[in-house]
Amino acid sequence: MQIRQLLYQSNKWKDLTIDSGFQSEKAQLVLAFGQTEAVQKNSVYVYLRNQFPEGQIILASTAGEILGKNVFDNSISVTAVQLEKTQIRTAKMAVQDIACSFNIGKELMNTLNSEELSFILVISDGTVINGSNLLQGFNEMNTRNVPISGGLAGDGEKFRSTYVGLNTVAEKGTVVAVGFYGHSLKTTHASRGGWDSFGPEKTITRSADNILYELNDKSALELYKEYLGPYANELPASSLLFPLALSVNGKDEIVVRTILSLNEEDQSMVFAGNMPEGSKVRLMKSNFDKLRDATSTAAQSCFDQGEKKKPELALLISCVGRKLILQERSDEEVIAAQKIFGDNTFLTGFYSYGEISPSNPDLRCALHNQTMTITTLSES
Repeated sequence: MQIRQLLYQSNKWKDLTIDSGFQSEKAQLVLAFGQTEAVQKNSVYVYLRNQFPEGQIILASTAGEILGKNVFDNSISVTAVQLEKTQIRTAKMAVQDIACSFNIGKELMNTLNSEELSFILVISDGTVINGSNLLQGFNEMNTRNVPISGGLAGDGEKFRSTYVGLNTVAEKGTVVAVGFYGHSLKTTHASRGGWDSFGPEKTITRSADNILYELNDKSALELYKEYLGPYANELPASSLLFPLALSVNGKDEIVVRTILSLNEEDQSMVFAGNMPEGSKVRLMKSNFDKLRDATSTAAQSCFDQGEKKKPELALLISCVGRKLILQERSDEEVIAAQKIFGDNTFLTGFYSYGEISPSNPDLRCALHNQTMTITTLSES
């Protein structure tokens, strides 16, 4: 695996790092994560196509870009990958309606599936998709439990529209999947949050997919406001600082759910993932040191899965809510990962509206919020 990384900032391109054996005309995969308006520029796509004529170019809007040890805003981070022993295939689908999310996952999995498939990377729209149902569709057809990870595109702190493109400028309502084939590719993955739970556990008594209406037979929004105290006056912005820990139907596995919007009229709360009735929830709050330490833990888990070998590439996808808390110190969680992997591992990624990863190496993929999700790739 040979890698080249570039940064587009202030309308200028800059080469940051490049492996000595990298050949641009042989790059198969180009990951370009960037500011919403920038990834829609035809000039940006044309530049990348000229640089990497044979590459499968994925563009995605973000809530912040990760490249090397740094976090950027209003830029495009580009990582071009020249695989030496691994083949890839790509597929994309347009989201016509949020109700189609499950079928999109099934169709993309069917399109890429084969006996040689070893890993799938998913980069999805982040605003008009039901991420939980999308991944349920992938999982239903993933009979061999092939690892799947990735993330939902972002739109800064605006939560309006997100954009993803495959071999074109980034567009609204697009889901892209990349299949990796062969036995030479080694991947590891981990997802950690680092949030503190508080308050009593409550049961979801009324919900519909990702819309929560009642907890313990009472208005979910009213209860949420009670626990937030003075922060309730800052809703909906403050909801990113107080996500919910979700335990689905008595399972030990915990996933975190971020609130996307509130409806005062029917007292409902819309989340980034499904909130099944009968599940248990608790409020969560941030702790800066624990957020950073969670990144170290995720990186260490990936390192351990890789049999203590430094990966060649690490894809870091962190939640926009974490960035809002860490602010100008966001790069500290990226540096925490770099300390585990070492300076010879290339880092790339972005701040997202949802993270895709198994909760542990033995589980199928799930949608997470407020986590740092890390996927490492190496060729043996």
